[in-house]
Amino acid sequence: MIRKATIKDVNAIYTLLNLYSQKGELLARPLSRLYDHLRDFSVYQVPSTGQVVGCCALQICWEDLVEIRSLAVHPDYTGNKIGTNLALTVLKEARAFNISRIFTLTYRPGFFKQLGFIKIDRSQLPIKIWADCLACVKFPNCDEIAMLKKL
Repeated sequence: MIRKATIKDVNAIYTLLNLYSQKGELLARPLSRLYDHLRDFSVYQVPSTGQVVGCCALQICWEDLVEIRSLAVHPDYTGNKIGTNLALTVLKEARAFNISRIFTLTYRPGFFKQLGFIKIDRSQLPIKIWADCLACVKFPNCDEIAMLKKL
């Protein structure tokens, strides 16, 4: 079951993101930033247990541009289309806001290519989106791949 995140989900989101951050597959998010951006998140909750095993955020960057970020699914639940369904949920949300472009910075370009994203040069993205990058441990040597989808 996919739903908007609530305050009770912050620790589960934090744990999920840290699982992949420790492997170098996703950028960590400080707990305080998760509280700041909680309304951006959707989560997948296992109906039978209530456990949150997936998350994804949609961050509005500009009037015509949003970012899909922090997409993670617990390793025990991968292969069940949870990540795909979370991504489709935020794509639908972006369309509801009448957004024309959605981008992501990812280490998994194949996943996003299946959703219709194309690889772009990071320089095509507005400078405004790089504000979060200043605090990243990989700045200025970012190795994520920029991808874009027109809606």
